[in-house]
Amino acid sequence: MTLAIAYGRAGLGVDAPLVSIEVHLGNGLPAFNMVGLPETAVRESRDRVRSAIQNSGFEFPARRITVNLAPADLPKEGARFDLPIAMGILAASDQVPLQSLQQFEFAGELALSGELRPVSGLLPVALQTRRAGRTLLCPADNAPEAALVHPGGCLAATHLLQVCAHLSGREPLPAAQAPTLNTETTAFPRDMSDVKGQAGARRALEIAAAGGHSLLLMGPPGTGKSMLASRLPGILPPMNEEECLQAAAVRSVSGTGFSPADWGTRPFRSPHHSASHVALAGGGGKPRPGEISLAHCGVLFLDELPEFSRQSLEILREPLETGTITISRAAAQVEYPARFQLVAAMNPCPCGYLGDPQTPCTCSPDQISRYRGRVSGPLLDRIDLKVEVPRLTADELQATTPGEASATVRRRVCQARERRIARSGAPAAALSATELETACALGASERRFLATALEKLGMSARAYHRTLRVALTIADLAGEARVGAGHLSQALGYRRTLEG
Repeated sequence: MTLAIAYGRAGLGVDAPLVSIEVHLGNGLPAFNMVGLPETAVRESRDRVRSAIQNSGFEFPARRITVNLAPADLPKEGARFDLPIAMGILAASDQVPLQSLQQFEFAGELALSGELRPVSGLLPVALQTRRAGRTLLCPADNAPEAALVHPGGCLAATHLLQVCAHLSGREPLPAAQAPTLNTETTAFPRDMSDVKGQAGARRALEIAAAGGHSLLLMGPPGTGKSMLASRLPGILPPMNEEECLQAAAVRSVSGTGFSPADWGTRPFRSPHHSASHVALAGGGGKPRPGEISLAHCGVLFLDELPEFSRQSLEILREPLETGTITISRAAAQVEYPARFQLVAAMNPCPCGYLGDPQTPCTCSPDQISRYRGRVSGPLLDRIDLKVEVPRLTADELQATTPGEASATVRRRVCQARERRIARSGAPAAALSATELETACALGASERRFLATALEKLGMSARAYHRTLRVALTIADLAGEARVGAGHLSQALGYRRTLEG
């Protein structure tokens, strides 16, 4: 047989579209041609595959070899196609059974000796292979990651010879075993009990966790803004299976590597304010996910918010509304998930001491205006909760009684989240405008109260709906089915603008 077809997967964002590797052996002078939009690493596989086949004791066909990576209009990159190309050549030259290729998909880089090396982005490949009803053959170093989403359907090998022996029926490969996952709720290393005082900020953090709301903390240096933000993951509800898969897929394709130990752990990303807009949004010549996608299903913490570049901050506006980020390049358009909780912290002025009772502010009104103007109004309008974090008193700082633990707060958060999901099917922050109006079920008096507040505060339509979402979360935490005037009043208090 001179024609063989093996199956692999390309990488397109967090998706893994099927690629048919068609190998044809023709007559003529020996040559190795590859078509189907292969990038440099894929084209270089010709030399790796030739050496791996020869050093494994097989014969490399001295014929005209044509490899077609179909579909032809889908860009292919990376060394993941080494193994399926090698298997196609061996099957086309009758060195392994042709029929055995149909039930498998292959992924793996080949060393010149024939050993298999790991590749990035294998978790989406394993997930799509499972949905296609095939078995995935991959390097042993990738097997634990792949077995998480394709248990029993992933075979691990360390050498090309092992793959060929399995396909020939001589030495079957055992199914890769998924690592043991700790599904029990464990204590987060950063606990709320470490936070002294700051009752208002703690309350805002609990509301943000229960409803999935964004949060801005503002106060002088050293008041605990960063400490509070780092404790938010510890009070968030556990991730469901879909969230675990999505977060793991982003990590897998990012190139930073995914560890099975991170399964079920909500991400906490805290980029430095010098990060570029590409680092935040993702991109590059080969689009990779940025910080906002790596924070998917978790927390994105931006400390010293006004110090970020204006271009970087404006990138956050669309993902905060849609939960996705689209990166467009000449060769392809890639969409990454980016449903994160934004927690930002900032000082009230450049020196940081505006309004502080002990340290006088040295900034002029013009300096304060320019400093706050670095954060645009449209971005602030998308932040649900804005709260001051004042300086602690001596008594609060020296208190020996620990604050409420994260486990206690988390129980209340989980109960409130479960109530809302049972009633509306989603957290308050994810409800549409129609769903929100139905869930709040405002009475006549509450509508009059809210109308008066809207007129006096000059709130936008977006701010109106975000106020309703926060009020709904406050009602859920209180265990009440309807939103009352008290809940609306609290929510409006969190919507206040940054005042001098």
